[in-house]
Amino acid sequence: MRAALWLLVLFAIAVAVALFAGNNQGTITVFWPPYRVDLSLNLVLLLLVAAFLLLHAALRALAALFDLPKQALRWRNQQRERGMHALVLDALSHLLAGRYIRARKSAEAALAQEASLTAGGAAPPNGAQLRTLAHVLAAESAQALQDRAARDEHLQLALDQGPAQETHEGALMRAARWSLEDREPQAAMGWLQGLPSGAARRTLALRMKLRAARLARHTAEALDTARLLAKHRAFSPAAADSLVRGLAIDLLNGAHDPAQLQKAWLTLEPAERAMPELAIHAAQRLVALGGDAQTSRDWLLPAWEGQHELGDSLKIKLVGALEAGLDSIDATWLARIEAAQRANPRDMTLQYLAGMACMKRQLWGKAQVLLRQASMGLQDARLHRNACRALAQLAEDRGDLEAAAAAWKQAAQQ
Repeated sequence: MRAALWLLVLFAIAVAVALFAGNNQGTITVFWPPYRVDLSLNLVLLLLVAAFLLLHAALRALAALFDLPKQALRWRNQQRERGMHALVLDALSHLLAGRYIRARKSAEAALAQEASLTAGGAAPPNGAQLRTLAHVLAAESAQALQDRAARDEHLQLALDQGPAQETHEGALMRAARWSLEDREPQAAMGWLQGLPSGAARRTLALRMKLRAARLARHTAEALDTARLLAKHRAFSPAAADSLVRGLAIDLLNGAHDPAQLQKAWLTLEPAERAMPELAIHAAQRLVALGGDAQTSRDWLLPAWEGQHELGDSLKIKLVGALEAGLDSIDATWLARIEAAQRANPRDMTLQYLAGMACMKRQLWGKAQVLLRQASMGLQDARLHRNACRALAQLAEDRGDLEAAAAAWKQAAQQ
């Protein structure tokens, strides 16, 4: 389309020139005493156009001639700038290949090249960002070479560069990672605190914060960070649950009296308090610290209601946690235990728990029947031993010394 339009324009110009020049009888006379020169108007116009084009070409040639030194300087600066970028790429390549000394030398050479360009008045437009990257590469190489003095020097120079936000944040994160490699969690936390709020919530920053908090044994902070990482889906669901559960157990283990333990328990989220492993551990910890057994049973209630979904090992732990507070068991919990035992008569673990509960409530006959049935099917050595000991005590109480001796013998064999 454009070619057709240009063709029409050329035809129009040709027609206009033909109409004007074909019938133009104009003459221009030039008097140059003692001469007289007669020229046609068409020829004069052609000469003027030719003179204009010749003058324009001459001026362009002179401008190009006088611009040669500037072009040469620009070309040299361009070559030096390309060399500077090539040195940065070399530093990165050597660093990835594990050639740390060469990487450090290439980064320092790039810095020297950039300083030379800036001093010559040809500072690259991305000079601040390039300086930051070069200093970080040099610091990374120094960290690998265990040269802390050079690392800290280059790191500080990288942080002192211009307002390139992304590179500045990257330098802070690298500094935090180096501190973690040196097992200095407090220093790592300090570097991470220098990040803006948006950058501090990135997955990489949260991972480093979690590691630093765990190294510094700041369990509450580590747990909060693990929750954020789980929400960001930084781990698989199973890994996230395992991590949160482990940190929550550490938080509970840090309590040294029942009040601290209850305070730590309340800081957990409802989904965490519903985890059977956490509830069982918290209840055992509360009883071990001399806390209220009724409170421990309240913590165990969600796990008890879902006990049919628990594995054998976890169910044994649940039974052990409930057994530790049977001295103060009430009628409500006794009814729950008996209902669960009647619903699952083949579950020897529930048989054992019901028998021990009846024994604590002084229901001797029922306790003896349940414990005798449980002792014949229990697979866990500790529960089997406890059941035999309870049967021995019941036999002694009713004066059956022979049965008591047999029960004590079975208990000793476990």
